[in-house]
Amino acid sequence: MHLAPEAHPATVVAAVSVNDMRERIRRKSRLKGRQPEDAAMAEVAQLLGPRPATGFRRDLLIEYLHRLNDHFGVLHDRHLVALAKQMNLPMAEVYEVASFYHHFDIVRGEDAQAPRLVLRVCDSLSCSLAGARELLAALPERLRAAGQGDVQVLAVPCVGRCEQAPVAVVHQCPVPHATVDTVLEVVESNPKRALAFHPQALTAINFDVAALAEKSIPLSPGEVSPAHTDLATYRAHGGYQTAAALVNGEMDAEAVLAAMEDSGLRGLGGAGFPAGRKWRIVRDQLAPRLMAVNIDEGEPGTFKDRTYLERDPHRFLEGVLIAAQVVGTEAIYIYLRDEYHGCRALLQKALDDLRAEPPCHLPHIELRRGAGAYICGEESAMIESIEGKRGEPRMRPPYIAQVGLFGRPTLEHNFETLYWVRDIVERGPQWFASFGRHGRKGLRSFSVSGRVKHPGVKLAPAGITVQELIDEYCGGLLDGHQLYAYLPGGASGGILPASLNHIPLDFDTLQPYGCFIGSAAVIVLSQHDRARDAALNVMRFFEHESCGQCTPCRVGTAKAATLMEAPQWDEELLDDLAQVMGDASICGLGQAAPNPIRCIHKYFAHEVGEAPWPGDLPKPRNSPLTEQLPGGLKP
Repeated sequence: MHLAPEAHPATVVAAVSVNDMRERIRRKSRLKGRQPEDAAMAEVAQLLGPRPATGFRRDLLIEYLHRLNDHFGVLHDRHLVALAKQMNLPMAEVYEVASFYHHFDIVRGEDAQAPRLVLRVCDSLSCSLAGARELLAALPERLRAAGQGDVQVLAVPCVGRCEQAPVAVVHQCPVPHATVDTVLEVVESNPKRALAFHPQALTAINFDVAALAEKSIPLSPGEVSPAHTDLATYRAHGGYQTAAALVNGEMDAEAVLAAMEDSGLRGLGGAGFPAGRKWRIVRDQLAPRLMAVNIDEGEPGTFKDRTYLERDPHRFLEGVLIAAQVVGTEAIYIYLRDEYHGCRALLQKALDDLRAEPPCHLPHIELRRGAGAYICGEESAMIESIEGKRGEPRMRPPYIAQVGLFGRPTLEHNFETLYWVRDIVERGPQWFASFGRHGRKGLRSFSVSGRVKHPGVKLAPAGITVQELIDEYCGGLLDGHQLYAYLPGGASGGILPASLNHIPLDFDTLQPYGCFIGSAAVIVLSQHDRARDAALNVMRFFEHESCGQCTPCRVGTAKAATLMEAPQWDEELLDDLAQVMGDASICGLGQAAPNPIRCIHKYFAHEVGEAPWPGDLPKPRNSPLTEQLPGGLKP
């Protein structure tokens, strides 16, 4: 039987009012994700100031984060949302930058509050040798007993005052040669962030660094703000005459470039690339060209740049102007580590004075503030940070001399390299090259700390040995101490035994021994210390400061630190790990991190169970480096 198909039911269309349609459109047009609060928008707008016609610059993101962090003491998540809206950036992009840097503390929730005061204690090698761990252990209880229990105590990496170890910093106010009593005194006299700032010296002096060649840079124990050269004093002693003559066409740029090449001056930030050759390479690139200056001096044991900057900022600025004119750079970006609060204020004042009374036409100059990331001492990571990004090193090639800051050819220099430019040009290249020992040429600024009587910056001839440096410039070792080992180039430069105290300290002389001079940071160990403990201290530093971009460095430093805690080292496993880190890491941090491991295997095998302890070498006891961080303290 044939059945007719059923009739389809009629389609029912629901009636939608005009108001319903408007509400639907409004919901669909709403932005996804968390929306900024009106109050947070108002607070951020007040701190950022009037909106420029072209909008807020993307490369100033870190500067804007500093404004928020300085004002509120922390970064509230609601302010990050508002900042993203103000800058027209994705919230994820703002968050990933803010969370990368150690000095930005992101908090969530309406009830989150900043600590009244943050007390930072350096636990890097020089400060640990001087008793930083004991200080960290004692401070929390003493603060509570003094009614200051709400002060936050943090263990932090090197703050660049190794000659004053141990060092604490109350908000931004350094406490050199810190004891529990001196720290409590500073906390009580500076009870909140608005008061705890780096003091500034008001006395003007003429600081002639050339007159201190082959001498120690004078310092007063406990001094945090030495007298410095102001603009009037600097110009009264011939300052900026060379820069003005060059800019005004009264001096030949090629002659200046030839003087730089003839002097043999090499990059004094650690890489040692010939400065004159770098100028010529960048000058040959297509315009516009830029310049980036690295003052992110974060290598444990290094403090020479701070020492010179806080005494004479204008000699450095004149070197900057000379280099910019010779190379033909249109803008200059100076990157200064965040820990140097006093130097930042001093340098900003020097720039303001220079702009108010310019000796010649000045290029565009910006002072940028780091945010606590050792990796930004690597040139390409610094450039990423100047651009307002996470400070992660770039793959090379291309090199930054070709494609650097904002995609332009960039002349990158360390502070001290530029500091010598004026004297080399005015005194002649042979003046600088005339210094030296043991077949080496030039002057080197050694940052010396550790077990010596007189630590500090020693302006000594290139090629001096560590024994000569200790005996002639440091007053010998502390009473009751004998030279056992030394780090010739800071945390990454390796560790050498006292038996190799005769090696000339300079570029290219230490590589055959598995070390390098780097920034010339010499840390001296005695028979009361163990080299293995020093190696573990610096490996923990590398673990903390790895940017995390590449697995060999991120995982390798953490794994190495764990393996190095064992009484007897697994030599084969550590060697394999060191090989992978050195071969596969993107930048110098991961490539240099294995140096302490290799040096312990080679020179101090008796300390890690790989060889018997020498009969004539006493075993150290109660070494301050063998103690662990007190519980509850953040690394």
